[in-house]
Amino acid sequence: MSVPASIREAPRPAALDVERVRVDFPILRERVRGRPLVYLDNGATTQKPRSVIDAVSRYYAQDNANVHRAVHSLAQRATEAYEAARARVARFLGAADAREVVFMRGTTEAINLVARSFLRPRLNPGDEILVTALEHHSNIVPWQLVAEEAGARLRVVPMDAQGALVLDEFEALFSERTRLLAVAHVSNALGTVAPVTEMAAVARRHGVPVLVDGAQAVAHRAVDVQALGCDFYAFSAHKMYGPTGIGVLWGRLEHLEGMRPYQGGGEMIRRVTFEGSEYAPPPARFEAGTPNIAGAVGLGAAIDFLEAIGPETAGAHEHDLLAYATERISEIPGLRLIGTAPEKAAILSFVFEDVHAHDVGTILDSEGVAVRVGHLCAMPVMRHFGIPAVTRASFGVYNTRGEVDRLVAALWKVREVFGR
Repeated sequence: MSVPASIREAPRPAALDVERVRVDFPILRERVRGRPLVYLDNGATTQKPRSVIDAVSRYYAQDNANVHRAVHSLAQRATEAYEAARARVARFLGAADAREVVFMRGTTEAINLVARSFLRPRLNPGDEILVTALEHHSNIVPWQLVAEEAGARLRVVPMDAQGALVLDEFEALFSERTRLLAVAHVSNALGTVAPVTEMAAVARRHGVPVLVDGAQAVAHRAVDVQALGCDFYAFSAHKMYGPTGIGVLWGRLEHLEGMRPYQGGGEMIRRVTFEGSEYAPPPARFEAGTPNIAGAVGLGAAIDFLEAIGPETAGAHEHDLLAYATERISEIPGLRLIGTAPEKAAILSFVFEDVHAHDVGTILDSEGVAVRVGHLCAMPVMRHFGIPAVTRASFGVYNTRGEVDRLVAALWKVREVFGR
């Protein structure tokens, strides 16, 4: 098995006291099937540090009230906490204005909002939407839905046998009918890091707005939306050590101001009569009803946790784990790595040529090792490689080389059980 040069030649990680980090995560002391838990399913959701758990608990214990709706003290404290979280996200992303931060349920809802409120009114028959062959279903299906309604179509940026995008063919896909480019910052199935800055620059030359799915990126690298040059950036808190049910759409203010509401209800209006309504400005326009206030507070705490570690330190540590794991599993007969792009994040997907991924996952679970198996909500990626499913190990800041050794030992057990 070949190991990508960029992984082999990665610099040594910056100093990170992993054991000190692990102490902050209560769930890592759990046992599964009688064995200490090895949690390697961070691409699906990350575990939560005590600081995030405490922030959510403290909000409910001390500040719980609805936001923007009352003058009593609890309501004021809740509103201040909610808006402080918005400002915290804005700084985290390098946003020009906190009004560009819209709280959503997660990446999926954020992409659907852009599809419905930004793109659909601009789509006409014959128009085109550019996506890449790397995408999660959440960055394919919303565009298909609005394309079907409008008589538009999707065009796909291809990838090569390594799982890297074929940029030589990228610019040729633009036409006068191209209305949007949607691209994953990091592939959830392969770990491929897309050259978003370069792709956005090409899109700008053609006057095409860009949406970036950042769900798999924000926990592993610094993100500056101004430097990326995109128009929208979406991510979920639960993939970056925060709570479930909360995420963010960042959008340039001029775009958000021109978009119709995605949902109607309380808080997203200025004035309502039976004859018609006047909508609130962004971001309130897109936050109908009572929001996930505790989730926003938890997201702010998760950002504090990540930035205390530092994106460079976290990224170097995870890259070291990826390189080590890639080398170790290359020793196992019949195992093939899926996704060997020159630039990868901390995701390792693989197949046994003669063992189904679900069987692999079951045996690993019996050893206390949690991984993801299946098509990973990326069926086009699976078809590209001619496989039905993969086993995916994905790393976080609390994982260790010792846990990689546990993974490798469990994979050898798979080899032993199936005797081939």
